[in-house]
Amino acid sequence: MFKGSLVALITPMTPDGALDERAFQDFVSWQVEEGAQGLVPVGTTGESPTLSHEEHARIVELCIEAAGGRVPVIAGAGSNSTAEAVALTKHAKKAGADGVLVVTPYYNKPTQEGMYLHFKAVADAADIPVIIYNIPPRSVIDMSVETMARLAKHPNIVGVKDATANLTRPLHTRAACGPDFCQLSGEDHTALSFLAAGGVGCISVTANIAPRLCREMHDAWAEGRVGDAMAIQERLVPVHDAMFCETSPGPVKYAASLLGRGSEFCRLPMAPIAASSKDRVRAAMTGAGLLN
Repeated sequence: MFKGSLVALITPMTPDGALDERAFQDFVSWQVEEGAQGLVPVGTTGESPTLSHEEHARIVELCIEAAGGRVPVIAGAGSNSTAEAVALTKHAKKAGADGVLVVTPYYNKPTQEGMYLHFKAVADAADIPVIIYNIPPRSVIDMSVETMARLAKHPNIVGVKDATANLTRPLHTRAACGPDFCQLSGEDHTALSFLAAGGVGCISVTANIAPRLCREMHDAWAEGRVGDAMAIQERLVPVHDAMFCETSPGPVKYAASLLGRGSEFCRLPMAPIAASSKDRVRAAMTGAGLLN
């Protein structure tokens, strides 16, 4: 269903903080032209926590329009309010998204049963494929394999974006949820290792600025050219490091600005990244051949 190199899209903004709709749609088109196999708007990388509901809906619609059916669009629809997650999911379905990405409810710290009931409510609300986003470092909670297996029985819950960086997790998830459960890495550094453990792709931050290389890495792996895939991975490791030298999406928006893909502006409470971080981002991009 969803596989290969998918990108967790940034949301370009003008220097005064307004949505830059033209830059966003140009960015989406560039991503598709450069080989992205899926687009994920309004996730954390897209600064969803600081977007209004109207802006969130607008970005989803703009992404679907610019993609033009060329690649799947998995719209961010997560919230720590179940009612809000349901509303965002219904909008994504109406707008024509191919799926939704729903994060585990942050801050509230629900139990495993609470998470189960949350995702069941979302999946019951609209007939659209739902990807669970499990990211304990940001949400504080970790969905267990057992809870995920319960949810995998729902016909609309089709997979997981796993950002645990625990490479035993996809093995256990595959055993519990079956081989058709779509496992996508949410952690650039372990993307290849995740594929080896049963994954089928990665929703990537680095792909914002290196879409072609990320696609080539996934193609090499799929074609059995393991050495080529590993060589690309090694080339990208310093870039991955730089993209997370400060809290994302600060570094990746600065990196995109160096490519002429929108401004580096992030809405508060995300501060502009430090000068030393900018130097690190530029050096990593230059070293990987992404900047002249």
